[in-house]
Amino acid sequence: MWSLKSWQGRFLPHPATAQERLRSYAGWCNAVEGNTTFYATPSRETVATWAEQTGEDFRFVLKLPKVVTHERRLIGAEEPLRAFFHAIEPLGPRAHTLWVQLPGSFGPGDLTVLSRFLRSLPQGHRYGVELRHSAFFDDPNRLEEVLAAAGAEWIPFDTTAFFATPPTSDEERDAWLKKPRMPLRTAALTDRPIVRYLGRDDTTRTVEGWQRWVEVVAGWLREGRSPTVFVHTPDNADAPELCRRFHDEVRARVPGLPSLPHPAPLSPPEDEPLTLF
Repeated sequence: MWSLKSWQGRFLPHPATAQERLRSYAGWCNAVEGNTTFYATPSRETVATWAEQTGEDFRFVLKLPKVVTHERRLIGAEEPLRAFFHAIEPLGPRAHTLWVQLPGSFGPGDLTVLSRFLRSLPQGHRYGVELRHSAFFDDPNRLEEVLAAAGAEWIPFDTTAFFATPPTSDEERDAWLKKPRMPLRTAALTDRPIVRYLGRDDTTRTVEGWQRWVEVVAGWLREGRSPTVFVHTPDNADAPELCRRFHDEVRARVPGLPSLPHPAPLSPPEDEPLTLF
């Protein structure tokens, strides 16, 4: 996601082409969740333009197609998988981790399926699995063994801060009905942990809720890991700014952590006069 309407004119140019929006987003953050690939596999030509707009150290965490993970539940999905891997090839090293998000109905009884699926995937990529069945969190050992055998990461979706108190806005009420209530997990299995964090539309509460992650991520960095953290809020209006704030808080604890890129200044629309007020 790099083209939210509310970001245009603030974090991104407006008007702007899709390529200009991605290039501008990459000036704010050095990683992005690829949610669009869940709904449809893009053309190889489209993905090639993504590579052209980002540096080699930019991280795409791309979600596997819905037909693979939710409709066919990892069974008999060879053809859509082939199309997906062919399409994303132009990204090269930018395809940081491929994200296997599974439905809430995918539980411990499906571990054999998951194990077989992970072993069948191409070796040239790294994989992360997001699970939404609470039983995995109650007894994580078998799942961790399956993931470790495949060198795959367990991607937590931390919604604990969001669900701590009732919603206070339309966006929060909508998310209250749609987002999963996931147990907290802060353990990493690989050298590339990934965290998805959902805060509130109130910035103060979002920042309060991520403090545990600041310490966890700083610890991972000291261990030599290379974590990726995505900060969400129900409306996501301030997400790029919040991501940079989170990064700064971690960097204060790990001074050797490189800073994020400097966003390019946005030019006003051609029909908008310059003003000091």
